[in-house]
Order: sequence, then C-alpha cells, then structure tokens
Amino acid sequence: MAAESEKPQGLSPTDPCSYSRPDECVVTQIDLDLDVDFKTSTLKGQVHLTLKKKKEGIDHVLLDTREVTVKKVTDQANGQELSFTLGEHDSNFGSKLDVRLPSTAERSCVVSVEYETSPQCSALQWLRKEQTAGKRQPYLFSQCQAIHCRSMIPCQDTPAVKCAYSAKISAPREVTVLMSALRLGSDPHPTDSSKLIHKFEQKVPIASYLIAIVSGDIESRDIGPRSKVWSEKEMVDMAAFEFEETEHMLISAEALMGPYVWGQYDLLVLPPSFPYGGMENPCLTFVTPTLLAGDKSLANVVAHEIAHSWTGNLVTNSNFEHFWLNEGHTVFVERKIAGRLHGGEPMRHFTGIGGWKSLQYGVVDVLKNGPYTKLIPDLCGVDPDDAFSVVPYEKGFALLMYLEKLVGGPEVFEPFLRAYIERFQGDSIVTDQWKEFLFSYFKDKVDSGVFDEVEWDKWFFGQGMPPVKPDYDNSLAVPCADLCQRWVKATEDDYSLFKAEDMTALSTAQKREFLSLLLLEEPFSAEKIQAMESVYNLNAVKNSEIRFSWLRMCIRAQCEDCIPRALEFVTEQGRMKFVRPIYRDLYNWEKSRQRAIDNLQANREQMHNTTAKLVATKDLHLKN
Repeated sequence: MAAESEKPQGLSPTDPCSYSRPDECVVTQIDLDLDVDFKTSTLKGQVHLTLKKKKEGIDHVLLDTREVTVKKVTDQANGQELSFTLGEHDSNFGSKLDVRLPSTAERSCVVSVEYETSPQCSALQWLRKEQTAGKRQPYLFSQCQAIHCRSMIPCQDTPAVKCAYSAKISAPREVTVLMSALRLGSDPHPTDSSKLIHKFEQKVPIASYLIAIVSGDIESRDIGPRSKVWSEKEMVDMAAFEFEETEHMLISAEALMGPYVWGQYDLLVLPPSFPYGGMENPCLTFVTPTLLAGDKSLANVVAHEIAHSWTGNLVTNSNFEHFWLNEGHTVFVERKIAGRLHGGEPMRHFTGIGGWKSLQYGVVDVLKNGPYTKLIPDLCGVDPDDAFSVVPYEKGFALLMYLEKLVGGPEVFEPFLRAYIERFQGDSIVTDQWKEFLFSYFKDKVDSGVFDEVEWDKWFFGQGMPPVKPDYDNSLAVPCADLCQRWVKATEDDYSLFKAEDMTALSTAQKREFLSLLLLEEPFSAEKIQAMESVYNLNAVKNSEIRFSWLRMCIRAQCEDCIPRALEFVTEQGRMKFVRPIYRDLYNWEKSRQRAIDNLQANREQMHNTTAKLVATKDLHLKN
C-alpha cells in the first residue's frame, strides 16, 4: 500500500532522538528475514515486529526509519495490508513511520514490514573486495550506535526499548555471516543454490543500537572455552595471539559484576575503516585492527568491551543524554579488570591519570568548555554523533572514582556496582534512577552526611572540567613526568644526554603517557623533534597509540616531513580517536591545510560515513 504524505511531527517526550512512543505501543520481539545484496549494496526483505499495546485505545505504532524504502506493511496473522504514513525526512533523525494496527488486535499483534535499505544506509558500510585485506570477497559490516539502526531496520530506535531478536540472513555461499547473537547454523537457500541462509537468535533483550551484522571472507580461531576471534585470514593468527587473555578478562569481570549471561563472547577484527576502537555488540565484539600491536599492549579496549556486557548491554542508558551511565561505568570497570590482571591498583590509577589528560584535551581544546562538556547534555534536536566525545567516558569515570574514595574505597564501592547490575539488569534507566539507588544502597552514608560535599549539579550539568579531580596514585606516572620535563627543559647542548634506554625502560602504557604529557606542553621546535627521533626512532614505531601521539607532536612542531606520514596514517585506518585529531592538527597548520582537505576528498569514499561526515564538517570545516 502506498505511503501517504505527512508533515513531520514531534519527537518522543522521553527520547529527544526518536519518534517512537513505547509508552503507547512497544516492540517486544524483532524477527528479521533479509537478503544481503552486494551488487546493489542493500539489505532487502522483511522485519516482523511483535507489538504490545501499553494504553487503551491505541490504534497505531510509531517507528523510526532513515532512507528506508518501505514497500508494504501487513498483519502477519492474516496477510492483510495495513495502512501507514511516512513522515518528512529530517537530516538528523530520519522519518517517522506511523503504522495503523490491525483492527482485530487487542493487546498484542505482529506486523511485517517489507523494505529495502538505501545504498547510502548510515548503519552499513559496504566494501568492494579490493578494499579488503584478502581481496577475495566483498565485505559488509554495521555500526548502529547511536541512532543508525533505523537506517537498517524500521524499529523503535531508542535505548529505552529492549527486545530479543532472531534473524534469517541469506548471502552468497562464499561469505560468512555473523550477528550480535548466537549462531544457529545455516541451511541451503530453497530457490537459489548460490546462497545459504544463516540463522541467529539473541534471547537476551537488547537495545536496537546493539543489533549488528557482518558478512565477508572471514574465519575464526578459538581463544577460550566461550570465545573465538574472527577476521580475514591475513590477520586471524595475529588476532588470536593479541586477544588470548580474553577468558581471564571475562573471569575477572564476572568476579566484579556477576555471571556473564550472553553465552558466547567472540571478537571480530574489522577492516581498517571501522570508526571506533571497539563496539560492544552482544556475543560479537567488533574491534579495530589498530589493536594488533603485536605486544598485547592495547588489551584495555577488549576489557572495555567485555565490561559493556554488564554496563551498557544489561543496564542501559534510557536515552543518549545519559550516555555516561553506559560509558563512565564501563571505563571504571575496564580499569578494574586491567588492574587486576596487570599492575594492580597503581596501574588502575595510572590509566585514570591518562584518562584525565584525555578529558582535559577534549573539554578545553576540542569542545572549548561548551555545552557538550556537560555529563548530561541537552540533545534536543541534536544527532548524538555530533555530541560524541570523551566526556561521558572520562568525566563519568572521574565521578565514580571520586565517589569510590568518598564512601570508603574499592572494598566498599565494588559491592555497590554488583548490586546496581542486579537491581537494573534488563532495564533502561536515567541518571536520577542511578542516584536514587546509590542513596538507598548507601543510606548510612547519606544519613551521616558523607554525600553532602558532592556538588551534584556541577557534576551533571556543569560545563568544563569536573568540580573535583580524583586523588590518583601517581607512582607509575612519575618516570613519565620526569622524562617529559627533561625534554621540555633541554637545550641543544643537552640532547646528547638522552639515551635509547630512556624509552626502553618504560612500559608501553608509560610511553603513551610520556608522549601525552609532551602534548600538554608548548609545541617543540622542529630541531628538538629531530633530536627525539634520532634517540628513540619513533618514526618506526608500529603501536597505533604511540604513533598517533608522535605524529601530533611532529605536526605541532611544523616538521614538514611528517605531513606525508600523517596523511598515510589517517588514510590506512579510520578510527576516529586517531583520525579526527590528526585532521584537526593538519587543518590548524596553514602549510598542511589544503593537503588535508585534498586527502579527505580523495579518500572519502573509502571511509566510514560517520567518520567522513564529522571530519569534513567539524574538523576541516567543509560543507558536508
């Protein structure tokens, strides 16, 4: 039935980024039946939505879509077509799909939406086989966080709604298909012998942003009793080595947070254009290949995604204004996991110090102490991608670190974390609910006035840096600070006093901290940069975190020979943590500005659409 035209109407009163009204009618189950079409770069098929009315007299359901072609909507019970209207397109939020419910529906029903995604679907990246490592088969992967699922599936695209899902995905026999769900095997396609139908089931209710799909020439290695690592075969053995501590991390996380409920915990190493360090898709964490440093030094990213299995996936922010509930808690747990495995409390505090410096850069240099430096920002009319920053991660962590000491230390605060998960698992919550539970759990502390000193409004709604800096153990940071200051104060006559052993004596984490400290100082001269390179051979380092900081130092020193290396770095991988600051630095230097713009324009089609959009509009100040 053809869609009728409609003027756009308001967004949800409980989620400023969604048209859905789950308070009226809510999706309780999603069942997908889709075909992966590499020729047209589309997914096509049906989504079957099980609906439950929450109020009397409700005769329609509101869904989120973005650039999806809706062909028809039917009542699954009898095949009768249902009328629907598709609202005007909004560049941030897509279009509202308003479906008239079957007249026979009482409390629940199932509606089937036949649709096709756009080749420009913001949730999906389609790679030609030439863009993959093996160059044998094309590749597809999704990234639905924050509000991109609506471009892949008509749904209630708000984290306030959590539901189970199943999927039947047909794809060419030559590719493997994985999803954020348990694998149930594959069957021959009934009418096309060149395809298989892959089956999946996710029984634990999840938010829409956690639905994920990948299809490509990938294979796996076992890395634990409940874990595999997947990637193209060119990287799979290196990935298995890099992530062999995964089971130890899971056990450590369970000791803190309770049982792991998802069954399988697999890792997928994606192609280089993946825009994030990792994505916590249930059963199948996506990670960037920039983690493959060959020395297991970047395992904190895996610890972070494992922690999300509880903080984010089980207990979820109800909308993205409260994103810190997901990310602040996850960073907090991640650092506890990493500390328990390597270095104890000094290492946990050391990574917290590094996080504080990242927060300073993000708050002061990038966001200019603006409105998105609030722990709870106002996202009315704002695409959450445009507000994405380090703030919910590190400001949220700082608050939890501060509160932990305030109530008596880890032995007092860690039981609260577990109780928090047990109380809210399966729920989507806002900050007030978290705070109310904190106060009820620590009632004795409330009564004795322990929390009276906490400036809650400044923590939640204040712009700029947090009102309090946690008291960190800096024992591991001292050697980094000492070496930093030696270089800051060094004159040309002092360069011969530096030795390669200065760096080899530091752990990889300390090397990163040393360089991050230097980035907080005034830019070095090109001559001092050359002296550092002569002693430490930093241009040859493969570790992506160290390489990133070193390139930023070189750009700030206006070393012209670093421009090609910087452009190569932002082209060979697409992790926004690295790509965006490098592009910003190149833009701020007049000599490299046009080369940066030219490089983006030459490589934009190879980049993930989210990365390309933000680099163009926010970092290079181009019209999108």
